[in-house]
Amino acid sequence: MSQTITLTIPIDHAGKRLDQSLAELLPDYSRSRIQSWCDEELVQMDGRAVGRKHKVWGGETVMLQPQAHPSEQPYRAEAIDLDIVYEDADVLVLNKPVGLVTHPGAGNWEGTLLNALLHHAPQLAEVPRAGIVHRLDKDTSGLMVVAKTLTAQTKLVRELQARTVKRTYWAVAIGELAQEAGEIEAPIGRHPSQRTKMAVVESGKPALTRYKVLRRYPGATWVECQLATGRTHQIRVHLAHLGHPLLGDAVYAGHKRSRWDFHRQALHAVRLGFDHPTSGEAMAFEAPPPDDFKQLLEALDAAE
Repeated sequence: MSQTITLTIPIDHAGKRLDQSLAELLPDYSRSRIQSWCDEELVQMDGRAVGRKHKVWGGETVMLQPQAHPSEQPYRAEAIDLDIVYEDADVLVLNKPVGLVTHPGAGNWEGTLLNALLHHAPQLAEVPRAGIVHRLDKDTSGLMVVAKTLTAQTKLVRELQARTVKRTYWAVAIGELAQEAGEIEAPIGRHPSQRTKMAVVESGKPALTRYKVLRRYPGATWVECQLATGRTHQIRVHLAHLGHPLLGDAVYAGHKRSRWDFHRQALHAVRLGFDHPTSGEAMAFEAPPPDDFKQLLEALDAAE
């Protein structure tokens, strides 16, 4: 896509926006793609870069340098530090920090865990999703397992589907949970009107979260959660469904207020267990929460 396109705006396009005119003249490219090229100053009219809303009058010479969308390009290896807890020829277990996106996507095509894995183990370029078999949200910290071979990935995915992978999280919820322990079994799917969110909906996929209270504080509860299923945002959605969203969760806490402030959702994947995909050995790992989570618990303790 590196070849420059040169064209002349027809006279009958007079009065149209530049992006509208180009979308009609270049039907192989979507209007949104053309708009992004305008924003990136890859479109010049009569020798100067112009914006997508620029009005054309006909007769102008336009030079366009098409660029492939990041989603169409091979993912790039990047030297990003990883906190590796365990590694052998088949699997890698890491402690993901807060702020690291797991997989490239809209707005985050670089600087992700996948990019870091490709740098750490280049052979992962031959494994789908660089061996990633489950995800953590950007602002959730903790343990993840990555498969280093296609065979290992297939077996780990089957373990996840069979619900034999043990994933335990620490969370701090707003308010004081009444029960010492319980199960939240409620289907999760896309929010009916806010498509970037998940929600408990009848048409959703089955989801089960088991929880137990570790400690109650004035206005907050430290709770341990175990995932029986692995739906997107599952713990966040299920606890919000109970009326106790995670402290700091800007997406699911809504108008639920707390006397405590936290800059992200208070969620950490503290323990991970699975059967090794080659040896069958039971593997178990634990990672202490990051400093911000520790400081939150210390502040809660001090306030009692």
